Amino acid sequence: MNAVKIPMGRDKKIALVAHDNMKRDLLEWATFNRDLLAHHVVYTTGTTGSILERVPRREAARSRD
Repeated sequence: MNAVKIPMGRDKKIALVAHDNMKRDLLEWATFNRDLLAHHVVYTTGTTGSILERVPRREAARSRD
């Protein structure tokens, strides 16, 4: 059986779903990978989406006073 290569764009559509007892782990994973996820389209279920909306997309730049 020959492998077939399918061309894909750089940006992907990613679905993130977590059962209730795994939502904290998904939040930690999404926070760690937020820069990698930033240019993709991310789909979630209702509760998972509201939790992930709290993940900052980028670090805020702070000025020195």
